[in-house]
Amino acid sequence: MPIVLKNSKLIKRYQSVSKYPLLISIDAEWGLAMRVEDTPQYPYPLTLGATNDPELVFKVGQQIAEDCKLAGIHWNFAPVGDINNNPENPVIGYRSFGSDKDQVASNAISFSKGMQSAGILSCVKHFPGHGDTATDSHLGLPVITKTKEELFRNEFVPFQELIRNGVDSVMVGHLSVPAITAGEKTSASISKEMIKGVLRSELGFKGVVVSDALNMHSVSKLFNIKGTLEWLAFDAGNDVLCFAEHVPEGIKTISEKATENEVEASFERVWKLKEKALNQMTEIPVDLSNPLSINKEVAIKSLTLFKGGESDIAGFRKQHFVGVSVANKATSIFFDRITNATNTSYRSATGSNLKNLKEELKDVKNILLAIEPPSIKPKDHFSLQANILSFINDIIENKNVLIYLFGNPYFLRILPLNNTAGVVIAYQNFSIFQKNAADHFLGKTTAQGTLPVSI
Repeated sequence: MPIVLKNSKLIKRYQSVSKYPLLISIDAEWGLAMRVEDTPQYPYPLTLGATNDPELVFKVGQQIAEDCKLAGIHWNFAPVGDINNNPENPVIGYRSFGSDKDQVASNAISFSKGMQSAGILSCVKHFPGHGDTATDSHLGLPVITKTKEELFRNEFVPFQELIRNGVDSVMVGHLSVPAITAGEKTSASISKEMIKGVLRSELGFKGVVVSDALNMHSVSKLFNIKGTLEWLAFDAGNDVLCFAEHVPEGIKTISEKATENEVEASFERVWKLKEKALNQMTEIPVDLSNPLSINKEVAIKSLTLFKGGESDIAGFRKQHFVGVSVANKATSIFFDRITNATNTSYRSATGSNLKNLKEELKDVKNILLAIEPPSIKPKDHFSLQANILSFINDIIENKNVLIYLFGNPYFLRILPLNNTAGVVIAYQNFSIFQKNAADHFLGKTTAQGTLPVSI
């Protein structure tokens, strides 16, 4: 929490020298830790989706909002309303509540209302829906080939529901939907058809529209004349231009091309939002207690039995087994808790000791395998070394293996799971998630979660 307080002092300094009160925003989808080091981190939206508990999601949104208030931040660019229905998605994935439109909508509404209950503005993103693409919009422009009717049946649903439930703002993503833009591969963030047409006219959103960051390569590399992108984004219907790279030129171009009515209408929307934020930003007492206690509740409710049953795990536990940890560290909270309670041992698999480890495991029949993939993103097999992945696949195919996964459930797509004794997904590698998973293996708890995506 000291970093939060340091940020608060910095923001107060900015506010003290500003002619008009500043509206401070942040990306804090899983807490301030998304953008600020050494600040509280909460579970990813995908983990929250596994809990099947919108009330708990509300509480997480509320707690994140309290952290924002403590730092002097008014506006959180969250929740994500994207439906992650493409396993190869490089930029959404774990940031989505799941692959079902209704589940995503329900959780996103709860998260939004949780933040609003604590006086922090919400912003659903990335309209029209960034879930069904394998292209990272930070690098290139994703193209969604669905029809308008298909989008209304699926991708638009969470956004429509958030609008009905009073979300404060909508962020428009950098992705192309030719079915909306007369066949042209124009980014939604600079498309009048998408913002003024679909979002405002058809979905009826009257609030503030924010562009996704205009320094992202999917749009920033398209226009050589400074100020052009800024003008196109404003002209399309964005009220706030996020991360504009050419501010003076953008202001000049917008001033020359926009009508007075357009500028005033946009200004009025932003000013009302700012008034709402500042009126809600009451002084709160500084609380240095642990705000992360809610993570334990999420850990318990999200743990998911993906393959096998509780009886299979109980049977495995009664047999002689050896633990193997695949992680970026030498020790394992998960295994330390298990070995303290049982007469067992574990080994850590690293790129340098695989040959010796294979020899040690030669006569071992049962292996309890805990995996913490190096990356939460799917690129390059979640950044797992090829020889370690080969080692994992080898022991799965030749041993009786029970897996506990502390990471993105899509990781399971690259493993031969048919021969496994069971698979349990813990989603996060936080210590509280590892302790809960260990308690589950020891038979002290049962898995309550449901996989929120299709593997």
